[in-house]
Amino acid sequence: MADKPSLPTLSDSTVLVIGLGMIGGSLAAALKQRSVCRRVMAWDRDQQSLVIALEQGIIDEYSDSLKAAVGEADLLVLAVPILAIGPLLADLAGLEIDWSRKVITDVGSCKQVVVESARKAFGGLPENLVPGHPIAGSERSGVMAANPDLFEAHKVILTPTEQSAERAINRVTGLWAACGADVLHMDVVHHDEVLAKTSHLPHLLAFSLVDTLAGEKDNQDIFRYAAGGFRDFTRIAASDPTMWHDVFQANRQAVLEALDAFRDGLDTLYHAVASGDSQTMRGIFTRARAAREHFTSMLENQAYLKPMTNSQLTYVARPGGSVCGDIRVPGDKSISHRSIMLGALAQGVTEVDGFLEGEDALATLQAFRDMGVVIEGPHNGRVTIYGVGLHGLKQPAGPLYLGNAGTAMRLMSGLMAAQNFDVELIGDESLSKRPMGRVVDPLRDMGAEIETMPEGRPPLKIRGGRSLKGVSYDMPMASAQVKSCLLLAGLYAEGETSVTEPGVTRDHTERMLSGFGYPVVVEGNRAALEGGGSLTATMIDIPADISSAAFFMVAASIAPGSDVLLRHVGINPTRTGVIDILRLMGADITLSNEQVVGGEPVADIRVRSAQLKGIEIPQELVPLAIDEFPVLFVAAACAEGVTRLRGAEELRVKESDRIQSMADGLQALGIDARPLPDGIEILGGDMGGATIDSHGDHRIAMAFAVAALRASDEIIIRDCSNVATSFPNFVELADSVGFRLKVIEKIRRD
Repeated sequence: MADKPSLPTLSDSTVLVIGLGMIGGSLAAALKQRSVCRRVMAWDRDQQSLVIALEQGIIDEYSDSLKAAVGEADLLVLAVPILAIGPLLADLAGLEIDWSRKVITDVGSCKQVVVESARKAFGGLPENLVPGHPIAGSERSGVMAANPDLFEAHKVILTPTEQSAERAINRVTGLWAACGADVLHMDVVHHDEVLAKTSHLPHLLAFSLVDTLAGEKDNQDIFRYAAGGFRDFTRIAASDPTMWHDVFQANRQAVLEALDAFRDGLDTLYHAVASGDSQTMRGIFTRARAAREHFTSMLENQAYLKPMTNSQLTYVARPGGSVCGDIRVPGDKSISHRSIMLGALAQGVTEVDGFLEGEDALATLQAFRDMGVVIEGPHNGRVTIYGVGLHGLKQPAGPLYLGNAGTAMRLMSGLMAAQNFDVELIGDESLSKRPMGRVVDPLRDMGAEIETMPEGRPPLKIRGGRSLKGVSYDMPMASAQVKSCLLLAGLYAEGETSVTEPGVTRDHTERMLSGFGYPVVVEGNRAALEGGGSLTATMIDIPADISSAAFFMVAASIAPGSDVLLRHVGINPTRTGVIDILRLMGADITLSNEQVVGGEPVADIRVRSAQLKGIEIPQELVPLAIDEFPVLFVAAACAEGVTRLRGAEELRVKESDRIQSMADGLQALGIDARPLPDGIEILGGDMGGATIDSHGDHRIAMAFAVAALRASDEIIIRDCSNVATSFPNFVELADSVGFRLKVIEKIRRD
């Protein structure tokens, strides 16, 4: 088979823009201003637009002949109205041109029209055709509205066909990327469905609203006294009417389906307002606000559920310093998760204070909103949950996305296994690599039907309508998440569900169930409950997270001259292993203002610098400090002698293999750290500087930021974005007490 003709490089290409409207003119201006290609040509039926573009320096030259222009071009961009695409493609197909060395793309907002027109014109889909759609625009139109920065940091969606050649896709991707755009790929049909909802429908509604109000007899007062919200919403009604007429014609079916769905929602709201249905109105408004905030956040990093770019955070931790101050770290993540879950399943209104506004806990909150629970907030840590009862959850419209929240996925698998609807639990790339077999296997023994990926990894597809039976489960490995999962499933199970642990683990679930009025029997390492009860709404005050406080406890212990007070920290006896271990190492830690708040013990913790010594970490303390070991390994690196940990296999299946990740990082800093199958041996010594890979693990990233306090050179910590999952204001709080952290953010292109 003969080799296909090679394409010229983009920098050596002639790009022909056909159609010099606002989009076409902006693209031509961007290409020319950035020197993306050798030459920018244009062709348009409107001769005046060509003259203006040349005079304004938007293009290098134009041609009066379409055939001549196409003959000289290497890459064609069809920037004509969507209903003009078909005739234009027919004209192009009729030219006696060698298309093998040319690439064709377009800017239309309806891709099925482009694909079908191309198929009809060429008798099949050309392999060098790559349909595209820039998500950018302006209310202005024409070549005089050309803006060379229009596509900077905006999305461009490419919809390659099955016939599109890789080299053509790469060429078009490179074209838009060179204009500053973030390039995404989507299926043709999916593109038109999504754009009908997110772009075409809003324009349709804006046109309709303005037209309706303009017909009112008091329209002058309506427009004169309209507030900013009216102006912002109706701004897009100033867009080109002809273009949008064509869009609605071209994407008619998808637009009508989107409009039908919107009318259904509008009818629901109409009847709620008419009948004074406060609960329905509150649900719509709170879900809408939360969704708007979620969409805004998502659009800053990704779009349409398939991120092509995202933010890459790097910490640069400068050496030295002391830690002094009086601070309160964010609320406990474990309790925040459980407050949403149990509050949603309770009867009545649950008020929560101190809720952790980190990504993990917010993912749990959003999941229950997706299942019909009305949740107000969070506002400065305050959340109001309108419970629906144990059997009041509704089937979500799609999969429940839990981000990086392993706790949420494991606990919710127990709750979801007993619902009367099917549900799928999904997570981000990191969570999708973590095994869930420890909860899936015993749930199956209870009667749940759960499908996983190989090795028990997410997504978890859970079949609804299954009757669960209580079990008596002896856990092979201590894990609060497994215990909690089974107890939550036991709420719905027939008979008693009991869990017996080989060691003590955190008991937040048992405490909170009791707080919601659900009887739980705890005898030693055994917890049990009977199914079929109910939960009653309550007030929850979430203490500061001891796992987050641990970073400052170690920091103050190892940095000379340090003295820090940590306020209102949870000191649940199943979580205080970090305090016990640091005290065994010689840390100066005192507790004051001890009290019980909402069933959870809290205290202020004061830590002053001290010379630490290596120890053999007692086995009974391992499950009580399982999340704090990354930063405890830093304490060990600063201690005199050897610190040895055994019996901590669970650390290898956290957000990363925390044993290996910490050993690699400490070794890079010059510390003798030897990983063991179930733990690690660390010989304290002097630390230098290095570049550390956190493997996207928030606790690894923060631990090495603490290590810099005793390093002789700066520590560069890669992949720190996930710190926001548990400690969204870590950098600001750390800097306030004496850390020397700098954050570098850049866009990572996958």
